[in-house]
Amino acid sequence: MNPKLLGAVIVLAIVGFVGSSSVFTVNERELAILFALGKIDKADYEPGIHFKWPFVNNVRKYEKRIITADTAPQRYLTQEQKPLIVDYYVKWRIRDVETYYKTMQGMETRARQQFQSIVNKGLLDAFGERTLQEVISSARDEIMRDITKKASERVESFGIEIVDVRLKRIELTERVFKNIFERMKSARKKEANELRASGEGEAERIRAEAERQKTVMLAKAYREAQGIRGEGDARAASIYAGAYQQDEEFYSFYRSLTAYRKSLVGQGNLMVLEPDSDFFKYFKDNNPANK
Repeated sequence: MNPKLLGAVIVLAIVGFVGSSSVFTVNERELAILFALGKIDKADYEPGIHFKWPFVNNVRKYEKRIITADTAPQRYLTQEQKPLIVDYYVKWRIRDVETYYKTMQGMETRARQQFQSIVNKGLLDAFGERTLQEVISSARDEIMRDITKKASERVESFGIEIVDVRLKRIELTERVFKNIFERMKSARKKEANELRASGEGEAERIRAEAERQKTVMLAKAYREAQGIRGEGDARAASIYAGAYQQDEEFYSFYRSLTAYRKSLVGQGNLMVLEPDSDFFKYFKDNNPANK
């Protein structure tokens, strides 16, 4: 190969290498630190193309977006000394990349250890001040908001921010689960007994009211029946009196026939009467008026 051509190729290669080593890019999802001979030279880069000195400067990039850190389940005690297994995650991001590098040496694992220790301490204190019922229901969101705020304040000096702390699940140990189940069972049994007693009391009240209404209705019906019967008896007496006044003999004859019909009903009836009794006077003479 021609030495001049070879030299030109080498020069171009060197120029290309130096040129590529003199340029670096930062996108909107990244944070960058420029080092000069191992020391931080600049850390506030905007997204775009930037320049550096080859062999003198080097660049390290970090994630600018929110990072989710899952944690291993931890054991905590409530105010009643009841153990819980809690699984949570932390959302965090780098706010000051220079401070982050100086305090954490740019190591994400070290940053996680720091804020997880802070969050664990916050959860330990929060659960220890509250009952089991509060932890799993009403106070849950309040605990998370409080821990997020305090943890973010404490890690601010590390150049990072805690965006959110969220519980994934809270599991009860077997012993606590059985105790809660027995308590719930007793509470439901008590509630059922109270409802049953209330129902029985209401049933007794309804039965008493029904019996009272029955008595009132029967009394009213009896009073009305007696009134009707009295009116009927008065009407009958009036009719009998009228009939008697119109024809005394016929009235007496009709009453005797009525008495015969009532007395001689059925078979095997036995009547003991004196021979001269007036009961059968119409059988003795067709014209009793002649007697």
